Amino acid sequence: MKIALVVALGLNNEIGANGKLLWHLPADLKRFKEITSGHHVLMGRKTYESIPEKFRPLPNRANIILTTNKNFKAANCIVVHTIKEAIAIAKNARENELMIIGGGEIYTLAMPFATTLYITKVNSNFSEADTFFPKWNTEEFVETENIFFEKDEKNEFDFNYIKLERKVSH
Repeated sequence: MKIALVVALGLNNEIGANGKLLWHLPADLKRFKEITSGHHVLMGRKTYESIPEKFRPLPNRANIILTTNKNFKAANCIVVHTIKEAIAIAKNARENELMIIGGGEIYTLAMPFATTLYITKVNSNFSEADTFFPKWNTEEFVETENIFFEKDEKNEFDFNYIKLERKVSH
């Protein structure tokens, strides 16, 4: 099973501030839906709670929430307490690609297991950021896709869709 990290980040790996995204990019939200639909998605409790209630759980996806809170419950979601538990649930369901969708702490826990990184690189800096995507060893990944999009009336920043695949070690 592949394990993919799906993230939108700024030039300094910024991903959020005060529990919210730092930009509004409808094109990226559409891509996120296309990439994750039909898959198990793993997110932290804070990320789950940052999703507007009317969109929870994310439709057409098995929502797995990772939290240390043993009493946390979320309707129509699977709640787990370790990353390995989440991976096992997805494997047992015959998932072919588990999608890790944030936030910062969850990305850090999942990075050692990641086979693919789906990155939307927002071409700007966000000084107000308080949450960041973890650094990764660029030597361990190969870029297989990089598509540039210019800002327009709906998308306020230039951005790139980048796909990285972990190199297979022999």
